[in-house]
Amino acid sequence: MLYALILAGGKGTRLFPLSRSKNPKQFLKVVDNKSFLRNTVDRIMPLVNKNNIYVVTNKEYIDKVYIELGDIDKNNIFIEPENKETATCIALSAAKLFKKDQDATMIILPSDHYIENEKLFKNTILQAVGIAEKKRGLITIGVKPTRAETGYGYIEMGEEVNPDIKAFKVERFLEKPNAEVAKDLLMKGTYLWNSGIFVWRADVFLREMQKYLPKMYKSIMVIYDELDTSNEEKTIKEQYKIIDGISVDFGIMQKTRKAYVIKCDFTWDDMGTFAALSRFLKKYKSNNVMGNVFMEASENCSVFAKDRLIITFGAKDLIIVDDGDVVLVMDKNKDQEIKYLVNLLRSEDSMDKYL
Repeated sequence: MLYALILAGGKGTRLFPLSRSKNPKQFLKVVDNKSFLRNTVDRIMPLVNKNNIYVVTNKEYIDKVYIELGDIDKNNIFIEPENKETATCIALSAAKLFKKDQDATMIILPSDHYIENEKLFKNTILQAVGIAEKKRGLITIGVKPTRAETGYGYIEMGEEVNPDIKAFKVERFLEKPNAEVAKDLLMKGTYLWNSGIFVWRADVFLREMQKYLPKMYKSIMVIYDELDTSNEEKTIKEQYKIIDGISVDFGIMQKTRKAYVIKCDFTWDDMGTFAALSRFLKKYKSNNVMGNVFMEASENCSVFAKDRLIITFGAKDLIIVDDGDVVLVMDKNKDQEIKYLVNLLRSEDSMDKYL
């Protein structure tokens, strides 16, 4: 049977201060009046029965998920005791779904993406499901690059396995490149952006984990044995303490020989940075803005205002964010370095209340 798994446990530090530890980006309502998480659920509902839509999140956010997704059964919310990266939360969820249904096929969706043309999205996902079930592979969705983006990972297309649906063996994964490498990848035309959307059978994923992350697999199997018992929560906490977290890309996708990529035709954007969010703001002279703003002699700025009026005069290439108790002003070129900034703030005891 087909299941959707939505990843909603991240802290979204690259959107600080809009995204805070108590209100991370999956709950933000920036692009429209619905949160990224709500949009993700609504997008997959035409494909997957509501009863088969699952969300995995951190224990800190469980109440917010319940409020945001009141129509989703609480038993469909998987809770991690702590954040141990995507390989871990997907593995925990795969074990739970495999226990429920040994023929489970999973559609894994990040909760912070923008997707346009949902008919094409639906068709692409169904194509991925077909390959996952026929070839017993790990399928990812790749996006044709439109610019030399340094904030995304890339996938090199290898041998074409199905020309009708633009499906390829994965030649290799490449993590976020520098500007020069990104330009070369764009020119080559054989690389796609890594969307972070995956499709695979739960049993196939767990077997690949056994090969490439054997210690994590052992912990997940200890958890598997205690699922649906009174010891489940205690066992998950114990095993999470000893698991070394790693992303699914580093831990499995870059190693497996079963990786396939489908080149999608729908419009996609990762909403994890201010550069991405800026593309959805309204134009104001030569700037992108939201909220109460007045700008003069200013260009190429992105301004996220609320009730207070933000005025710029002679500003250029800035990101300005007003989130009430915190105002961020930074060079646009530092957009990928906000995690570093947040870590600096975290080292100052007096800054904890702002994070």
